[in-house]
Amino acid sequence: MQYKITHTFLFICLIIGISSCSNHDILNETEKDWLQKQGSINVAVYPYYPPYQFINKKDSIDGILVDHFSLIENKINYTFQKKYYTSWTKLLEDVKTKKIDIVLEMQETVERQKFLNFYTKSFETPFVLVAKKEVDTSLKFKDFQNKQIASPTGYSIDDYLKKNYPNLNIKNYPDDIACLLSVQSGESDAYIGGKALANYLIKTEGLDGLKVITEINHNYIPSIAVHKENKVLNDIIAKATSNITNKEKQAILDNWLFSTVKPFYKKPKFWVISSIIFFTALASIILIHFYLKFIIKQKTRELQIAKDKAEESNRIKTNFIQNISHEIRTPMNGIMGFSELLKSDSLTPEERKEYTEIIIDSGKDLITSVDDILEISLLETKQSKLRFTETNLNELLLKLVSEYIHKAKEKNLTIHLENEIPEEKNIIITDKSKLYKILNNLIDNGIKFTNAGSITIFSYLVEDSIEISLKDTGIGIKQKDQDIIFKSFSQSEKEISKNFGGLGLGLAIAKQYTDLIGGKISFVSKENEGSAFLLKIPYTPMQNNAESSTNKEGNIIPEKHVVLIAEDGEINFLFLKTVLTKMIDFEFVIYRAKNGKEAVEICEDNDKIDLVLMDIKMPVMDGYDATKRIKKMRPDLPVVAQTAYSTEEDIERALAAGCDDFVAKPVDRKILRPILDKYISIFRN
Repeated sequence: MQYKITHTFLFICLIIGISSCSNHDILNETEKDWLQKQGSINVAVYPYYPPYQFINKKDSIDGILVDHFSLIENKINYTFQKKYYTSWTKLLEDVKTKKIDIVLEMQETVERQKFLNFYTKSFETPFVLVAKKEVDTSLKFKDFQNKQIASPTGYSIDDYLKKNYPNLNIKNYPDDIACLLSVQSGESDAYIGGKALANYLIKTEGLDGLKVITEINHNYIPSIAVHKENKVLNDIIAKATSNITNKEKQAILDNWLFSTVKPFYKKPKFWVISSIIFFTALASIILIHFYLKFIIKQKTRELQIAKDKAEESNRIKTNFIQNISHEIRTPMNGIMGFSELLKSDSLTPEERKEYTEIIIDSGKDLITSVDDILEISLLETKQSKLRFTETNLNELLLKLVSEYIHKAKEKNLTIHLENEIPEEKNIIITDKSKLYKILNNLIDNGIKFTNAGSITIFSYLVEDSIEISLKDTGIGIKQKDQDIIFKSFSQSEKEISKNFGGLGLGLAIAKQYTDLIGGKISFVSKENEGSAFLLKIPYTPMQNNAESSTNKEGNIIPEKHVVLIAEDGEINFLFLKTVLTKMIDFEFVIYRAKNGKEAVEICEDNDKIDLVLMDIKMPVMDGYDATKRIKKMRPDLPVVAQTAYSTEEDIERALAAGCDDFVAKPVDRKILRPILDKYISIFRN
């Protein structure tokens, strides 16, 4: 009996302890079930009103009301769907049309009370009047009645001023930062906005020429707004907000507005923490000392290896340069010498034909050497460009074999081609000229280093790759040279150069071209038995609509690119549009925005835009602000500033706003073309 009483008592204590440690459940079962059945409840976020809500340096949404709303979500154990807006006007429109359930931050007005309920009015701040620093601080709001006042379009302060001060000279701007910039530039005399917001923007945006002059008799009271028609949601938000304690609200304010810091000598843990830091630092210094000694030894070894490689590379290039003279002078000697002999009248037709063929062959050898030098130069400087076209692989292989049959017969070699790719799959999309050059160099390399036997070419389809194998029965590759054969100037041994000729660039060019077209090249080789090279390239077949996507020459039609021209001038827009539509190799779909605000909205609604040509001076919102907002939405979208303001200061300001490049008006087509090449790829790849 005593055991049962003791056991029951302990069980009751445990239940009480668990209940006291758990969060108080503020919702009833009906409200919980309602939340679970909702697919998503949209919350409108307009992150351009710091410190209440804004985009921080990490491009995430932050602020007082963001933290406050996260606390509400924790209270009810539910995560709302956030919908971000760049236009306050668009947000108001969606609220009225019931596309939005909740607005994270909104000032209560008589008009809005008709369809919205407002909660959480704890973060009140007065509205203030901001002007230039030189303005007398003793002035009051009434002294600015005849001045031009900047106010954001659609904001509650705008409605308040127009209703209560109908004679006030108000000029609207898209947002608060645009209003403050107009005051700093002298376009407006003053700006009216929330005190916390005004102070924040003046500090963070570097508006050093502005200051708060006076407060006006009106306060900004940011609230959470909920549609009146949704009774259950109103009940839930009301419970959640009423459940937030004053201590929790104050903690949020302390985090954003101020924090109390005690002197270090009053903190009891200071000396303990200091001691731990000291001994940790001492131990770290000792460990770093030994680590640095290890790193120095390792780097010394690496430097020695790098030095040996550099000396080897220098030796190889020296041999290459010496070899150039031989490889160029030899065919030149054949051309010049036999050209002189052709002048003789005593030549027989057979001799004249033989000399002519020698001249032609020497010319081909000379062109091959020069082409190799030029190609490796383009590859080393990253100037080689891709041109993907329709390619018949079977025809390309047959053409290569036919070109090398004569050369193979001269050495008593045979060439075999075994193409196992089905006929209907031989038509692919690739860079035909580069694939031809890769295979040409591999076949030439095989014939050059094979004295007896054969060259066999296999081609077959493996999943999403085409594999082409070239096997020879030649001298093979020495083990010590297998790591360098794909490097430029790797034909390092003079005996190889003397016995077989060539500049040693063929395999280096083949390797770099293979990398360019997205393929892989490998080999196996055994000295005095032969080598086998394996080329893998992506298999990109022609589609059923191939006829409509290619022209008569078989070249791929340039991809259509979407360009947004932000330009308020009709003539300037027409000129740019005409220049773009007449660009060779390009095909554009052109959109137009007549001001920066339209440009931002178009970029927000259309993720297919490839490039923006941004005029700087435009009405409503200038190019600087528009670029900043576009870059926040799409950091990778290229924006090119085009303006008549072309001083160094103007260029720096455009680049600071986020523009990727700059072109001065009047726009020169010769300057615009390289910019298009830089930011837009002509062909699909």
